[in-house]
Amino acid sequence: MDKNSQETYQREINWHAIDVEKVSEILSVDINLGLSREEVEKRLEKFGLNEIREEKRKSPFKILLSQFTNILILILIIATVLSIFVGEFLDAITIIAIIIASATLGFTQEYKAEKAIEALKRMVAPTAWVIRDGGEKKVVAKELVPGDIVILNVGDKVPADIRLIEAINLKVDEAVLTGESIPVTKNTSPLPPDTPVSDRTNMLFSGTVITYGRGKGIVVATGMATEFGKIAEMVREEREEKTPLEKRMNIVGKWLGILSLSVAGLVAFLGLLRGYELLEMIIWGISLAIAAVPEALPAVVTGALAIGMYNMAKQRAIVRRLPAVETLGSTSVICSDKTGTMTKGEMTIRKIYVGNKLIRVTGSGYEPKGNFIYEEANPTEVIEKPLEESVELRLLLLAGSLCNDAKLIHEDGRWAIKGDPTEGAILVASKKAGLEKDELDNYSRVFEFPFSSQRKRMSTIHRTPDGKIYLFMKGAPEIVLERCKWIIVDNELRELRDEDRKRILRVNEEMAGEALRNLAIAYRELDEVPTTEDEDKVENYLVFLGLVGMMDPPRKEVKDAIRLCRNAYIKVIMITGDHKLTAVAVAKELGMLDGDDMVLTGVELEKMSDEELEDVIENVKIFARVSPIHKVRIVKALKKKGYIVAMTGDGVNDAPALKSADIGVAMGITGTEVTKEASDMVLQDDNFATIVNAVKEGRRIFDNIKKYLIYLLQANITEILAMLFGTLAALPLPLTAIQILWVNLVTDGFPAMALGVDPPEKDVMERKPRSPDEPIFNIRSVLIYLVFMPLVFASILIIMFNNLLVTESLINARTQLFTALVFGELAIAISTHSLSRPVIKAEPFNNKFLWIAILVSGLMQLAVLYIPQLHGPFDVTYPTMRDYLYAFIVVLIIFGLLEFLKIIFGEKE
Repeated sequence: MDKNSQETYQREINWHAIDVEKVSEILSVDINLGLSREEVEKRLEKFGLNEIREEKRKSPFKILLSQFTNILILILIIATVLSIFVGEFLDAITIIAIIIASATLGFTQEYKAEKAIEALKRMVAPTAWVIRDGGEKKVVAKELVPGDIVILNVGDKVPADIRLIEAINLKVDEAVLTGESIPVTKNTSPLPPDTPVSDRTNMLFSGTVITYGRGKGIVVATGMATEFGKIAEMVREEREEKTPLEKRMNIVGKWLGILSLSVAGLVAFLGLLRGYELLEMIIWGISLAIAAVPEALPAVVTGALAIGMYNMAKQRAIVRRLPAVETLGSTSVICSDKTGTMTKGEMTIRKIYVGNKLIRVTGSGYEPKGNFIYEEANPTEVIEKPLEESVELRLLLLAGSLCNDAKLIHEDGRWAIKGDPTEGAILVASKKAGLEKDELDNYSRVFEFPFSSQRKRMSTIHRTPDGKIYLFMKGAPEIVLERCKWIIVDNELRELRDEDRKRILRVNEEMAGEALRNLAIAYRELDEVPTTEDEDKVENYLVFLGLVGMMDPPRKEVKDAIRLCRNAYIKVIMITGDHKLTAVAVAKELGMLDGDDMVLTGVELEKMSDEELEDVIENVKIFARVSPIHKVRIVKALKKKGYIVAMTGDGVNDAPALKSADIGVAMGITGTEVTKEASDMVLQDDNFATIVNAVKEGRRIFDNIKKYLIYLLQANITEILAMLFGTLAALPLPLTAIQILWVNLVTDGFPAMALGVDPPEKDVMERKPRSPDEPIFNIRSVLIYLVFMPLVFASILIIMFNNLLVTESLINARTQLFTALVFGELAIAISTHSLSRPVIKAEPFNNKFLWIAILVSGLMQLAVLYIPQLHGPFDVTYPTMRDYLYAFIVVLIIFGLLEFLKIIFGEKE
């Protein structure tokens, strides 16, 4: 069977309906020993790697070859080869050298962009623990094969589709696949064949996450045969699409090409009538066409967008499709998930109620840095030694840390939690208070009553070195409180009174009203280690220690990012599956809400028609308790209102919304491979601020492409008009074929590329978003830069050329025109650094690459003028001081006129 047949085979068997023994029999594996190394290799060959198939990228050879596929380049090479046969060796070799230099420049730019993006898309290979050859081994997940026995623990991401053979208190977060936010409890019992994916409780699916307990299972499907693979196959796009900008540039290029070829043909024809040789005029005409025809305009745009993608990736935003770079600059609405994107995605204890006192805890996320401050006291008064000053606080944090399965770890320079984030928040608070691991190690866990959705609590039993036995409990406040008889207040133990219970429940409600998720913590001492049957007996008569209130705090940088969006006229909408109260609390902290802003819940959204949603959507800032399917309706409503929408998502069910948005943004950390495939951009850090940075970068890129194109076209049109005016004035050819190609290489190469990396202008995020339908050049740009300035520049050059022919030789006149043209175009490059303000007001030295490019191009031109061996091929001589004076006057007129026109008219963005 080929690999497609193998995928079909893996998909057709209802693994969930077969008992464990039958599964192991079908897959020929001993569940205790696992597969042998030899068998794994055979199955890898048979089933392929455990990965989602990706499109093949362009090879370096194809990139290089594409630099020579232009028909004009090919004709010029043929004509140049012919010139070798008639004895024009030096000219031919020079022309070919220039063509190769230009092609090398294009190849380097495109190859660098291609390799950069390819490298950035490679993720660190995930791993998995398996049983092979009778022992446990850690392997790269993509090398898993059907029949592998996989061991899974809390925090592990499921690496393939797996039939469970062992499940101990096992719960799995399947939100990425099913959209269900509550973890699913798993077991090993066979199910009916027609059981839907969301109800297959004896299966684990690739990309889901273990949130509780542990398990073991047999891999039954890998790669494209998994449930993820099936969805990936449906949403994957194979075709490459041209960007709107490329399409517009094709049109511009077509019309300019017709003009260029017409001028080149006319000048070549007139040259023949005036006695020039046929081959010479063919080479000259083609050289002018190559220099003037902007056949590379679409490639220039593609290259600029690709380099922009590379720059965005350095800011942790990987753009997967070129059109997205362009569209980012037009984004007018960002619909963002709350958890992990606007917030840190790290539960943090904000308040503790202990001993009838409320304590505020500072700090954010998993980094154990922060202070404990009594709410009733001076808000700046920090509790210096919280564990010494409060017995009840010490006991609360000790109990919360012991009745806990999470681990606080420090790796790769950052703090992280392995396990449940709620439990992790307690560990972080304990470490902030100074509770050390050594003290926790004195309490050995000997038994537990695990958490369940029915019990709403968890208890662990611990033995100390001196033989004492303690039960520590945490859970829903009302559940824990009803099992308590005692309380510690002012470091003294006393009986829990009715007023205590009322106060605790009132504080619990007040904390919940602040969008805090609350847990109660309690403990008691036991005489002996209990058994499962003792649950009701021992989980009573507890000492109430207090409440901990936690939330996922907003990211610090997001508040500034939202303010930046307001300045840039970009609307920000929060979309979350969380409660309305929590969403509003986070939005208020971020400064998102104004007086008239609305908050809609999923239930309210369900009751609205599409028309009703469109009527109110511009006033909605928060969508709470919504499902992934609601996101599609939200996107469509916004698009109908004319907005350009960026939408974030991480689960498989978010893929349709991401694909319907103008910019689909997937999460790099929590996002699934399927969501990433459906997206236009992937955030490596899952951070809202990164989206805003990407929008800023998108605007910068579009500005730079505009500068690039205005410079390129202005220079090319000037060259065309100069040749045309010279011919119509019955003058000798103003430039030779080699000179034309050289000007094209020196001025269109490095300076144009340097303009493509200009830093953003100061007001880039103070403008309204650009409409995608807006033409790249407005009428003012066309008249000033593409009509008036080329006419002026070309006229000055030909008038100067004509005057020189009266007193100087043709070679001297050409040398002067050649020099004035190159330095004049370099002056245009400097002026194009800003299209809206005079260069002196636009931080002229903030792009060092532009000045390096100007210097290199200037030195290349001087090399042609001063190296005697190049005088023959380039038909030039040593320039005189008068030549430099004329060139300086040309530069002064052209640069001064451009700057004056910017002062008068500006270029309002």
